[in-house]
Amino acid sequence: MIPKGHPRYVSLVTRERLVEGFRGGITALEGLIAHGRGEAFDYILGERTREFALKAEKVAVAMFLLAKNPVISVNGNTAVLVAKEIGELAKVLNAKVEVNVFHHSKERVRRIADYLSKFGISALCAGDAELKGLSSARRIVDKRGIYVADVVLVPLEDGDRCEILKKHGKKVITIDLNPLSRTSRMADVTIVDNITRAIPKMIEFAKELRSLNKEELEKIVSEYDNRKILAEAIEGIIEYLQKAKANFD
Repeated sequence: MIPKGHPRYVSLVTRERLVEGFRGGITALEGLIAHGRGEAFDYILGERTREFALKAEKVAVAMFLLAKNPVISVNGNTAVLVAKEIGELAKVLNAKVEVNVFHHSKERVRRIADYLSKFGISALCAGDAELKGLSSARRIVDKRGIYVADVVLVPLEDGDRCEILKKHGKKVITIDLNPLSRTSRMADVTIVDNITRAIPKMIEFAKELRSLNKEELEKIVSEYDNRKILAEAIEGIIEYLQKAKANFD
């Protein structure tokens, strides 16, 4: 039992959830490593949702509301960390949810889908289509989901699929704590935020923006510059490190 008064309580609880997910065959061992890398970036971002993240989250929601076939892609880490929130976001945005993993097996995909079903999510996981040009197992998709989607949210993403999704004419939204990653630089919208904070914020924006008309939503999207957001995220890291350094001067 982790004491709630522990200064790293939230971080430790998150790690425990991922470990339990691994024991249950939902998260991959490599996913635990990836989480640690993201947590390091979160630390030097101040472990809070910054203004640049809020801008990206709002635009991501507007883009989803404008989409004809929006899909939220879910891997093991995402399922374990924010299943309930993903279900709520998908409902508000009228989006489909699809299981898509790098370390693929039919058994693991089934386990993730079964886990999501506990939160009322009927996840697509047929694996009956492939994204041409992609060699990893992420090429295996559902013909009702990512295969025909026009906008895809790919939290905790890898760069090669992001590139292929774009080549297939899809808009890509990613949640990535590393603003320097290939995924961050290739996505149409990059949310530099912890997924456990980003998805709840997107739910808030979805409830706020769903009453807007098409022209108003298009204006929000058209004024967005992802390169500028990434630059602001990097500035945020520099700012945090400079303040930390000042404590030692």
